[in-house]
Amino acid sequence: MNPQPPTAPTVVVALGSNLGESHDILHEAFAQLRSIADDNFKASSLWQSSPVDCPPGSPDFVNAAATFQARVGETAESLLGQLQQWEREAGRRPKRQLNEPRPLDLDLILFGQETRSTPTLVLPHPRAAQRRFVLEPLCELLPDLVPPGWNHSVRETLAALKSGEVLERIGPGGFEAR
Repeated sequence: MNPQPPTAPTVVVALGSNLGESHDILHEAFAQLRSIADDNFKASSLWQSSPVDCPPGSPDFVNAAATFQARVGETAESLLGQLQQWEREAGRRPKRQLNEPRPLDLDLILFGQETRSTPTLVLPHPRAAQRRFVLEPLCELLPDLVPPGWNHSVRETLAALKSGEVLERIGPGGFEAR
């Protein structure tokens, strides 16, 4: 009997930008994510969102989400390292202030059904369920997904969210839209 090949985990990444040419920066990030996806790459629309917990005067964000199958052998930690490298390449500097404006923010929201709580990585992302700018784009892609530790689907969590965030769909995202 032949053993089944290992199943690659489904990855969810939230994307954001509020410095520079945010649309172009996110489209480039979609291309980078697609280049490391094993299969099933999907990207949400682009959304403009009001800044949440950011310094006064911070510009609005452009947000999106992407999901894909990780390559076999990829780990959450190795993927996080790649995301952080792309942020630096896009011009992100070490934090001087919490939630300051940045050209690219890539948050690893989910890595399959894995959970973590280390100084460098918490999975699922600890604030994803409270952020409309994460849930709205993710709901386009995986509305029925119930992440580990959540009691409800993405769609149900979004519907129940009480938030002052203002979001507006501003155009197609998806890698295919370029």
